[in-house]
Formats: sequence, C-alpha cells, structure tokens
Amino acid sequence: MTSKKDLSERDICTKYIQPALEKAGWNPLTQIREEVTFTDGRIHVRGNLTARGKQKRADYILYYKPNIPIAIIEAKDNKRSVNAGIQQALSYAEILDIPSVYSSNGDGFYEHDRTCTDGRIETELNLDEFPSPETLWQRYKKYKCITTEAQERITAQDYFFDGSGRAPRYYQQIAINRTVEAIAKGQDRILLTMATGTGKTYAAFQIIYRLRKSNTKKRILFLADRNVLIDQARSNDFRHFKDKMTVVKQKKIDKSYEIYLALYQGLTNYDEDKDAYREFSPDFFDLIVIDECHRGSAAEDSAWHEILRYFSTATHIGLTATPKETDSISSSEYFGDPIYTYSLKQGIQDGFLAPYKVLRVGLNVDLEGWRPEKGKTDKQGLLVDDRIYNRTDFDINLAIDERTETVARKVTEFLKKTNRFDKTIIFCADIDHAQRMRAAIANENNDLMAQNSKFVMQITGDNDEGKRELDNFINPAEKYPVIATTSKLMTTGVDAQTCKLIVLDSNIGSMTEFKQIIGRGTRINEEFGKKFFTIMDFRGVTDLFADPAFDGDPVRVKELGQDDEFESPEDELEANEPITDEDGEEIIFVPPTDNPGIIDGGDIIAEPREKYYVNGVNVAVLNERIQYMDGNGKLIIGSLKNYTRQKVREQYQSLDDFLIKWNQADKKRAIINELVEQGIVFESLKEAINKEMDIFDMICHTAFDQPPLTRAERVNNVKKRDYFTQYGEQARKVLEALLDKYADEGIENIEDMKILQVKPLNQFGSPLEIVKLFGGKMQYLKALAELEKEIYAA
Repeated sequence: MTSKKDLSERDICTKYIQPALEKAGWNPLTQIREEVTFTDGRIHVRGNLTARGKQKRADYILYYKPNIPIAIIEAKDNKRSVNAGIQQALSYAEILDIPSVYSSNGDGFYEHDRTCTDGRIETELNLDEFPSPETLWQRYKKYKCITTEAQERITAQDYFFDGSGRAPRYYQQIAINRTVEAIAKGQDRILLTMATGTGKTYAAFQIIYRLRKSNTKKRILFLADRNVLIDQARSNDFRHFKDKMTVVKQKKIDKSYEIYLALYQGLTNYDEDKDAYREFSPDFFDLIVIDECHRGSAAEDSAWHEILRYFSTATHIGLTATPKETDSISSSEYFGDPIYTYSLKQGIQDGFLAPYKVLRVGLNVDLEGWRPEKGKTDKQGLLVDDRIYNRTDFDINLAIDERTETVARKVTEFLKKTNRFDKTIIFCADIDHAQRMRAAIANENNDLMAQNSKFVMQITGDNDEGKRELDNFINPAEKYPVIATTSKLMTTGVDAQTCKLIVLDSNIGSMTEFKQIIGRGTRINEEFGKKFFTIMDFRGVTDLFADPAFDGDPVRVKELGQDDEFESPEDELEANEPITDEDGEEIIFVPPTDNPGIIDGGDIIAEPREKYYVNGVNVAVLNERIQYMDGNGKLIIGSLKNYTRQKVREQYQSLDDFLIKWNQADKKRAIINELVEQGIVFESLKEAINKEMDIFDMICHTAFDQPPLTRAERVNNVKKRDYFTQYGEQARKVLEALLDKYADEGIENIEDMKILQVKPLNQFGSPLEIVKLFGGKMQYLKALAELEKEIYAA
C-alpha cells in the first residue's frame, strides 16, 4: 500500500483536500476551482524572440458565487508540514483580494484569517473542520464592511455570462467587485485606475450590468470624448445591452432608452441655453461612467465638467489609465482616491501587457542646436530670426526638411531590419508636421507606395481620408495602412493591438499624454505575432521614464486644508490636451492673434502661428542607443555589460559559486532562464560584446573578467582529449554530432530531447533507437552530462 508520504501534491488534493471541501458543503461545480492560473506569465524579449515567464497559479480558489472569490488554498505534499504553503498562499491572497487563506498537506488545514474574526489570525484545523461557504461568506462581508441585507444583495449580484467562456481577469474582477461594493455602501464618486490595454470598458460593462440587474441603477450615461471610444464600446462589450442602449447623435435626445452612450461634445454647445443635456432632468441618470476621465472632466472649469455638475445626484465612476495630478487639476480631487489601481508595470509583469525596448536617436541639430547663417531666408523668402533653434522649436517654430527626411529614413531603416509591414504610429508636433512626415515616409518607401498608396496615411483631426482609414489601421486583419502619422488624434482610446513601433517626434511634456501614447503599444495580440513593441525616441521624451510619476499608484500633488478651496486652472485646456468635436475632428484652441488664420464655419482650420520652412541644413545622427527593461519593468540605464555583471553577481558572489551551480545543474537552460528572469538580455549582450561565444563564457567574461573561449575552441579542446573512445562507434557519432550542434547553436539546444529529431541526428534512427545505443534514456542523459562536463572543463 502506498504511504501518504509518497503521494504527489496532486494526489493529496484528490484524496484528501477535495473530499474535505465537499464534506464542508462546497459545490465542486460552482464554488471550487482547482489549479487556477491567474497571470499569463511575463513576456521576456531576446533579440526579436520572446518567451513567457512563469505563470502564477493557485491550487484552489473557493467562490461564494462565480467571480466572487472568498478563500484560497495552497497544497503541498505530505513530506511538508501543514503550514508549508501559507506564505505563498498569503502572497496570492493579497494580489487577489481574498480574506481567508489556507495551506494543507492532507493532514489538515492551516488557516490565516485576514479579518482576525475570532481574535486569532492563524489556526490549525483538522481535515473535517474546514469552514462552510456560509461561514466564509460572513467573514468576507466583514472584510468588505458589508453590513446590511441591501448591501449584500447588490454585492452578490451575478456577473454577465454569454456562453462564450469569457471571464474577467483577476484585476478586472477586483475592480468590478470593489466598485459594486462601494456603490452598495453609498459611495457616489469612484475612480478606477487601470493601465491602457487592460480592459477598462469590459469592467465598466460588468459593473453596469450587475448594478442594473440588482435594480440599484436603472438609467446610465457612458461619457467619452472621442467617437472611436463610443464606437468600440457599442460594438464590443456593450453590444449585449441591445435595444436598451442608444448613442446620442447630432445632439438629438430620445428619453425612451435606459443606457446612453455620448460624446461630451454631443451633449453641449458650450452655451448654457442650448446645451442638449439640459433636455434631461437633473435626476434622469442614476449612474454616469466617464471614460478617460483624466481629460476634460478633471478640470474644474472645463465646460465638460458642467455635465457632471448638472447630473450631480447620479453616481459618477471615472475610468482612466492616467489620473491627472497637477497643481491645478486633480482627478482624485473630484472622484476621491482610486479604489483600485492596476499599473502598467504590474500588467507587464503579469504578462497581460507587452514589454518594450527603447531606441533613442540623437540628431546633431537637436543636441547641438541650429543657428541660421546671416541673412538666411526660408523657402517662402521670409528672413529667419537669428537665434539658436533646438528640438523644442523644430516643427513648431521652424521646420527643417532634412530633419524630417532623416527621421523618416531612420524609421524606414528600422522597419527594413525588422518587418516593413509592422504597424507603426509616428507622433508629430502638429498637423502640418504629420503631413510633411507622411510625405517623407512615402518617399523613403516609394517601392511599397507604388504597390499601395495607403502604405502610409496621415491620420489627424483635419484629414477625412485618414480618419476613414483609422478602423483599418487598428484592425489586425487589415494590411493597410501600415504607418500612421498623427499629432493628437491617436494619443488615447485607439485600440491598436498590433502596433509594434511607436515613434516619438513630438515635444511631450505631460506625463498624462506620455503614458497614453505608450499605451498605444502595450496591447498583446499573439495570433498576429505582437508580443512586444519598440519606442523610437527622437526628442528625449523617454527621459520621463525616470520620473517617479511614470508608474505605480497616482500621487496627490495638491494637498488641501479643511477650509481650502480647489483652485481652477487658468486655461480651460492644456495645450497638449486636445479635444475633438462631435465628428472626431480636433478643435485647436489658440491665443488671440492679429492673424486669425482661415475661418470656415466658425472653426479655425489653419494654424495662425508663423513657422519657418528651411532646407539645405546638414542633419546627421550623432548617437543611437537601445535600452531594455530589467526584471522589474524599469529601463536599464547605462551599459548592458555593467547591468549584466551586477545581476549575475547578485545571484553568484564569486566565480566559484557560479561554476559549482553551473556544473551541478542537470540542465544549463535552468540557470540561463533564472538570469533571463532577472532581465538579462543575452542576445543584446552578445551584440554589445561583439564576439562569438557561449552563454557560459559570456557570463564568466562579463561578470568575473575571465578570458572567453569561442564555442569552436571548446569543441576542439574536447576532441583533443580522445574523450569519445569509451563509447561504441554509433554512440560516438551521436556525441560528435551533438558537439557540432553545440558549436553551431549553443548549449541550450543540445539539452532538449527534441534535438534527436532533427538533422543530422535523425539519421541515426528515432529518438528511442538513439538512446538505446547508450543502453537507455538514463544512460544517454548521463553521457550528455559527461559531454557538457568535458565542454566546460577548465
């Protein structure tokens, strides 16, 4: 009979934990989930190759109802103590927002009660003492401060299920549950901060669905500031509302619906007497969801804010990736502190968002400045002011043809090295710059433009042809357009799943806008090969990565005393915060000027500022530098060699420590993967060292200053030792072929049994026949280990 000590962890689950749960009253079909994987595993980038890191997986999560998790269990085999898994379970419980935490080895349960209900935080229980669902639901209610039957009814409302199998990710589940719980308890201003690409609209849909089903909120307004946000919500997540939903168009109001989707601009004329939203009574809506609430709604004196003030009795939920916090504008001032934050950094670590590389390109005129020679005139014959122009001027006050052409050339060079049909967004200083950049890209790619004139398109608020192509650009299945040049129109709300290159050629001073632009690349689409993206920075914008505000929880900059009033900004909108009219066209606000530009129907459609257009300037690339993210999602500053040295030495204090671990490892790939998890990019390190060598030598050389050998030199040393004479002729040929494979491809590949299925090794027979040449699989693996030992012999 098999001893309990000899059972695997899975056997312990099946024979002891599962029966104990069912005996305690837990329904195996609806309340018990085993081996719940709740992250995708971080994507690691090696050159142009990617690999997934380890996923986070809970052995058991117990649910009161689907998507309302109330307990977590970490199982261990019986050789371990009953509480061996409690720390791992606690770390998962904190991530998943679960109050009741357990560890078990099959002998019993070790409980950690985060509510400390009975005055004890940790207790050991017998197998037959596991709490019932109702007991742990009461504890969950205490943990969430749910005190009344009405609050419980709302909190326990079912999610929407359409039979497709789609379920919220763990962070969406937390955001949805916390919002519904907050509203159940009477909170009427709520802020959710979720990084771009993490599904804010889906979370909003589930929140609205549950609140409607529980009869808590009946009439809902979903507000956005761009048509694309409204269209995406209507046709995707919100489509299940069917005939209960309408989109407000041409400011025409029909009060017979329950759910309204509207642009801010579609409800207001900036004229108190004519504002369309005033056709509703102030108490018409029970709930207003404000998408991208970091934009106009955060500004106290914004005309958009009037809509929220008018419907002040409704509950307001703000959704944003980037809460606005400045001296004069504060999202949290209006909504309160976020009830949940899921950051860009966390999304990348969990593997739900794409990691990125940064390529910084310094042009001579940007880094050194450019001063016109005496009497220099521009292409229109205007005398250019004699001063030093730098990159804050370029394409705003002065446009240099050669600079635009150089940027276009570098972008094209990059795409030629990767894939010329990778979707690319080039962010320009203004509409005029986007127009000129489109022409420069077209000239650099004349062969592809000849095949299809939509290879590059200007997609800006004033360009109808470009705007019509926006849907095709963001559709993964559509090949064209490939490259979009834009200024502000695509900074937010554009779901560009397959965008692999973001080019920054605009002076972005706002952290909010910077985060939104980075968000255009963070979505993953593995079906179309999108697992990471590259940022090409011509303006030093990525210096903002070093700003503590780049990631993490939003920081309140302005602190108010009890009697202090919130200061309104002097300007209605910041210069870098565009808005669009009802048709999605950018509205350009300009200061008073003697030159009003071209007026058409009351809208300014041409920029009034004077801009010089010059050519004949020597523009060259002074430096290029690629930066990579480390294991914590931060950019590696400085030398890749120094970073590698530091990370290896954190793992191994001395060369001897490393050699012992390397030689003892059954598979060298495990050590390599550990270092990759730390953020070491071996493919890029190889390029930086610029020498052909094995990863082993790369580590020893970079971290411990050892003279490296090439793989060919290591192979020759093995052959000189007559090492193969102990094996039979066919086995010897197999080992010689493996040695040649090592010389060509490195140690990682020969450790994989699949190597026996490829040329030239498959010429010796099937994998089964090959291992028989050594006396069986164990003997083959032993021979392989001895071969590795010979390869790395001092």
